Amino acid sequence: LQVDLWQPSSPFYIVEGTVTDVRVPQNASQSLLPFLQQANIPYTVLISDVQQAIENQTGLRSHRNRRSLSGYNYEVYHSLEEIEGWMHHLNKTHSDLVHMFSVGKSYEGRPLFVLKLGKRSRPYKKAVWIDCGIHAREWIGPAFCQWFVKEALQTYQTDPAMRKMLTQLYFYVMPVFNVDGYHFSWTNDRFWRKTRSKNTRFRCHGVDANRNWKVKWCDEGASYHPCDDTYCGPFPESEPEVKAVAHFLRKHRKQIKAYLSFHAYAQMLLYPYSYKYATIPNFSCVELAAYNAVNALQSAYGIRYRYGPASSTLYVSSGSSMDWAYKNGIPYAFAFELRDTGHFGFLLPETLIKPTCTETMLAVKNITFHLLKKCH
Repeated sequence: LQVDLWQPSSPFYIVEGTVTDVRVPQNASQSLLPFLQQANIPYTVLISDVQQAIENQTGLRSHRNRRSLSGYNYEVYHSLEEIEGWMHHLNKTHSDLVHMFSVGKSYEGRPLFVLKLGKRSRPYKKAVWIDCGIHAREWIGPAFCQWFVKEALQTYQTDPAMRKMLTQLYFYVMPVFNVDGYHFSWTNDRFWRKTRSKNTRFRCHGVDANRNWKVKWCDEGASYHPCDDTYCGPFPESEPEVKAVAHFLRKHRKQIKAYLSFHAYAQMLLYPYSYKYATIPNFSCVELAAYNAVNALQSAYGIRYRYGPASSTLYVSSGSSMDWAYKNGIPYAFAFELRDTGHFGFLLPETLIKPTCTETMLAVKNITFHLLKKCH
């Protein structure tokens, strides 16, 4: 019985008592549900019509004016073309605070765009790296990256905190890390997760871009099989997207003090290690930053995030970007798992973009100020 595992990401993580979210084709549910009953496995149907939920998520596409950028709507999901158009537009209209550049090309030849935000106030400034959309189907990620940029530009004049952030730091924001996969999730398969590289021996496409980093590569929590969702790839940095970002981060490792990666879903704020149960050397500083960030986030709408080391809070996984960033000298490395906890899963409705981004923004500002304060 073929099912699409939403949570956790691999059968490897399923033990007795694990709550598991799966998507099944309509015809398969007729055999799965009686089977679960017979096996005494309690279940709840969260989304009875997934197709309808997909259409609800992007339903208003046709009669929305999606061209004018001055009226760019941050409360809807945007295709890759729209996001790239938006980036070009900001690069032209906000050249004092925005510089757009590419760190390389994707497997299918698309540019890997990054926005550098910040006031060119002094020759050397510390920086924060933010990426979204490593996993294609997690659409709320790229929505948050765009929201972050919008907030930075719109409140720079009026909010002293934002002005301080953009004066004292640079922010490198990569709205869509896995460009090929994201595009594919719009055109072919809404629940695509991996990159789109081709495998010669198997007919399967793609590598999990968050298992492809050179840190304990393809150990626990990653799969050697090219058809699996957590496939680690043929070798570390085999994916041009991962290689390009790793190269950029390596080159700027002295400047970049924080690495923030945005995923969905689980409502968690995770820090290293992901690949082992061990305490990081600067645990007290990182833990304090996470604790404060989660409290700031909760202050908006009462949404509670769990926080802690990824291995014990979520599950053990090797080859992740967060562990790699930390191992490469970036002292604050975090992975956010945004809303929700499974009711909508990857199909978070557009009406929830604004509250999700608003609360996440508070957490990110909080981490940024923690960084400026210098915890030792």
